[in-house]
Amino acid sequence: MADGVTRQTHDDAIARIAEMLGARLVTSAADRAHHGQNETDFPETLPDAVAYPETTEEVSRILAICNAAGCPVTPFGAGSALEGQHLAQAGGISLDLSRMNQVLAVNPEDLNVVIQPGLRRVALNEELRATGLFFPVDPGADASLGGMAATRASGTTAVRYGTMRDNILALEAVMADGTVIRSGSRARKSSTGYDLTHLLIGSEGTLGVITELTLKLQGIPEAVTAATCRFDTVEDAVNCVILTVQSGLPMARIELVDEVMVQGFNLYSDAGLPEKPHLFLEFTGTPASVAEQTALFEEIAGEFSVDGWSSATKTEDRNALWSMRHNAHYACQALAGPGRRIRSTDVCVPISRLAEAVTTAQRLARDGGLTATIVGHVGDGNFHCGVVVDPTDPASVAQVAEFSHTIAHLALDLGGTVSGEHGIGLGKLDLMSREHGPALAYMRSIKAAFDPNGILNPGKLLPPASAKETLS
Repeated sequence: MADGVTRQTHDDAIARIAEMLGARLVTSAADRAHHGQNETDFPETLPDAVAYPETTEEVSRILAICNAAGCPVTPFGAGSALEGQHLAQAGGISLDLSRMNQVLAVNPEDLNVVIQPGLRRVALNEELRATGLFFPVDPGADASLGGMAATRASGTTAVRYGTMRDNILALEAVMADGTVIRSGSRARKSSTGYDLTHLLIGSEGTLGVITELTLKLQGIPEAVTAATCRFDTVEDAVNCVILTVQSGLPMARIELVDEVMVQGFNLYSDAGLPEKPHLFLEFTGTPASVAEQTALFEEIAGEFSVDGWSSATKTEDRNALWSMRHNAHYACQALAGPGRRIRSTDVCVPISRLAEAVTTAQRLARDGGLTATIVGHVGDGNFHCGVVVDPTDPASVAQVAEFSHTIAHLALDLGGTVSGEHGIGLGKLDLMSREHGPALAYMRSIKAAFDPNGILNPGKLLPPASAKETLS
């Protein structure tokens, strides 16, 4: 099809959607620019239009129109993804789900809640507060829950409560042709059919658009204590984490920040922390169990010359600690200075190989003269590097990309994965073949079956097929 014909069919689809949505179909430069930005250093990528549906029926009609016209559709939540998942690489429609933000049903007796995808996690927990329940997955950013499902998000509490994969019971999704499906139920388990729920979780908007989620809830702990401590070396801190996990201590959170990240916290948050590797910790349970967990951890940490122990039991003090940790990306930006950006990458390795992975990442950054921070949900083997890059300098961009890919290959060599949290999006497409091998062809066959016209978030998650990966 000629480019002019394609352009016309896309414009016709956008015009039909405008007739349906009215002022909720926006083509202004400012709105398009907002949806074309990202938190890292990917270039600005503008959609042709931004659609703001308010119901599943509207999402269904939009996708049916776009599918018939071959017009790309890129779901958009809060725009906080770090691998460019929300960028409309092929133009078309940015499908902004922020107006689908309601709590549809709270079922406290069953410990679950039904919500729309545009609801953000902080708003959900505010809504749940009176029930004594909360939703535990905490990626740091106040992300939309639909986006968290689509990217299989995790975060600081994953060591205790698991990731989004572990906390979704059921979902509703609109498929590429506009068909609405439901997968899963409020029951805690099922043995019926293919597990479409978990296939759609983490699919990054390439298989369907999630329009409803049924989430597991947890009881708010009776007692919570947060703490910080520091070590002389990252290796000591990480080995302390490894022994803690292997000892079966039920940590609610256990986060590593290296000395460079501490410098960023001191700049951005005026933290006043000694510039040494730190662990940020949280213990939850009954008052007696929290006291026991704290004492056991201090005993383990003592084997690694722990210093500077500080604990916080007041809500405001705990919130300040975790707010500082959640603002790590912006603290990295404070280190970068004007005109520079942060390339944020993550990997996940078996817990026994964590010290080797982290110290190697530090050495590679140091040897390359890079300014790089390391933070991590190290209780489950996941850590992040925030690397300063000058987006106007091709040599800087190339060096940072090479560093990120070297870390990813290291993780695979150690039996891990190229991403434990951020996902693939645009940034790690070329690593999928190394990690998944022949399985990648089967992923492509699933994509083709779900989205034969390729309209759903094109250019993400799956790299172009090579001849040897094609299914016969």
